[in-house]
Amino acid sequence: MTSFFVYKKNSMQLEHILDQIYPLSDAAKAKLIHEIVEVHYPKGHILMHSTKFVKAIYLIKIGIVRAYSDHDGSEITFWFGKEGEAVISMKNYVEQKKSYENIELLEDCVLYELDNQRLNLLYHSDIEIANWGRRFAEKELVKTEERLISRHLGTAINRYSELLKHDHQLIQRVALGHIASYLGITQVSLSRIRAELR
Repeated sequence: MTSFFVYKKNSMQLEHILDQIYPLSDAAKAKLIHEIVEVHYPKGHILMHSTKFVKAIYLIKIGIVRAYSDHDGSEITFWFGKEGEAVISMKNYVEQKKSYENIELLEDCVLYELDNQRLNLLYHSDIEIANWGRRFAEKELVKTEERLISRHLGTAINRYSELLKHDHQLIQRVALGHIASYLGITQVSLSRIRAELR
């Protein structure tokens, strides 16, 4: 059974995701929803590539993704996204330049896709949607800051404990090699930490 069916129960409806970012009037929300399309991609698909400019942002309806960078011949995972979260390259979104990261789908995914150019037109024509966009960018910045601080100040065991506490499903749905990379440790060290915490 594929992840699409296993985790369909985690499905996030579009209106709920939009409301989590910033509440909109029915009219403004309808305008935004009109520009969003639902897309399906298989596990292993590279949604964003560091060598390419991405013209859209995505919201995850079903599935899990990871962001990684290539470094000295290995992949360094630095973020996981799951149902209800946004998939975005801030460098694409803000500066219209190629991103730093690659985004890989770790499960079959259903995503909501929103074209950046169409979104910018809405920002110029509707102050509510412009405020939604401001709040969206602010929330993504806070998430990035939290990841950066955690990576540099927390120990591997503390970061793993935080994953268990806040994102326990990740442990069941993501390969341990990706989790070890995210924590900045080897898979052997991760196995040791997991044994200690049992």
